[in-house]
Amino acid sequence: MEVIWEGIKKAIILIFSGNREIYEIIVLTIKVSGVSLLFSVLFGFPLGIVIGLNKFPGKWFVTTIINTGMSFPPVAVGLIVALIIWRNGPLGFLNLMYSPIAMIAAQIIIIFPIIVGIIMTVIAQVNIGLIQQAQSFGANRMQLFWLLLKEIKIPALTAVVAGFGRAVSEVGAVLILGGNIKGETRVLTTATIQMVRMGKFDEAIALVVILLCLSFGINFILTIILRRNGILWIQKS
Repeated sequence: MEVIWEGIKKAIILIFSGNREIYEIIVLTIKVSGVSLLFSVLFGFPLGIVIGLNKFPGKWFVTTIINTGMSFPPVAVGLIVALIIWRNGPLGFLNLMYSPIAMIAAQIIIIFPIIVGIIMTVIAQVNIGLIQQAQSFGANRMQLFWLLLKEIKIPALTAVVAGFGRAVSEVGAVLILGGNIKGETRVLTTATIQMVRMGKFDEAIALVVILLCLSFGINFILTIILRRNGILWIQKS
């Protein structure tokens, strides 16, 4: 128990002492996870809507692939991406191994199916009459897209939160592809592993506390956005 309290105190010291290394790790963590989430949302939302709305041959197979991707082992993703970008791989000439770009690519592969899967599921439950009514008023595809997003805004934000949570907590793939290089590819999860290996459990706990605070902060901001837009109400007892 004493180690935990020491870790919490260490976390406070690291955050407010102006420790440059810790700030670099936090910034890189947010950057890698944020960019991964952005690309996954930009391409995942439209794809999820298209799959959820339309019936086409092989839809069951596409759905199976997406559902499998939602639980695909991150270590396997890291290995597959590593084989592609390794020196002798198809994209080895790009020299992406042990870089933030490689880590971002892996995280996109990991969280993209989560985004698509959630959107695809909820969009299939939208009242078809709403879509037909919008089309009868002459709504184009882009207008219909925004209408559907407004209709599923709570599940959509849930997908964003789930995607970010999966990305920021990822360790296997980013460790394989990033190498945990100090000042270049070291993020909160891989830095925690490094501290555990070195027996610095107080610093490892401190990094975990910072990671939890980061996750809480993101969720807190999204909750505030929901409440201000009248989407979320907290009932009074």
